[in-house]
Amino acid sequence: MRRSGANERGGGSIGALAVLVLLGGVAVAGVLGNKHDELPPVDLSTLTASSTQTTIASAPLDPEPFAATDGLVVHPRAETALYTAPDAEAFAKIAPNQFGATWLPVVEKTDGWVRVLLPSKPNRSTGWLQDEDLDRAASAYQIRVHTGSRTIELFEQGKRLGEWKAGVGAKATPTPPGRTFLLGSIIDKTRSASPVVLPLGAHSPTLDTFGGGPGTVAIHGWPRPDVFGAAISAGCVRVPRTALAKLQRVPLGTLVLIDSK
Repeated sequence: MRRSGANERGGGSIGALAVLVLLGGVAVAGVLGNKHDELPPVDLSTLTASSTQTTIASAPLDPEPFAATDGLVVHPRAETALYTAPDAEAFAKIAPNQFGATWLPVVEKTDGWVRVLLPSKPNRSTGWLQDEDLDRAASAYQIRVHTGSRTIELFEQGKRLGEWKAGVGAKATPTPPGRTFLLGSIIDKTRSASPVVLPLGAHSPTLDTFGGGPGTVAIHGWPRPDVFGAAISAGCVRVPRTALAKLQRVPLGTLVLIDSK
């Protein structure tokens, strides 16, 4: 699981997305800016921030938790209100930075609005954003985790780049199913088990905290190969070094689909 206080990795920023454009991994698409009817002003100071540290019970849940997306991801350029539905009430806010820049996958669109997956509890939380002043990009990648076969796959533009055995959550501490996303990319050289940690926008369904952090599920390495292909972790996904090296290059906001296959 992710430990709090880890150092941020520069590769999780918008700059990393720009590098991946040159590699063909991400197509940056500028700024969303459709106009819509003006809503009453929102006092952001009264709203809870959606982050891996918070629980927002009023967040609408993802209606299609195992569906793929078209790869669109968005970045709020400033602290922004989240709404339960287009033109409805604001229930929370999202900051432009968490583990580097905040990039969120879009799961639904309508005129002037996008629905995104959120990093806060409960799992599968979503919120609607007005699409003004959002940067957007298109990730060509998708990560799939299969807890039944205990494997992880990486795809680019529908082509599988690799499949590896992975360690997944034990029966008492399962890896939560559903779609989530790559929230951050961290290097912490004090972690002997895995200096590289890729936090997801998902949390353990059975642990409120782990290792000083809030129970955030992550993808990371492991020094012993016997864990790969085993249901053994506290909810995180443990992967071989070769897999982690490829996953490290995936841009933030990329969709991660976790199922029981």
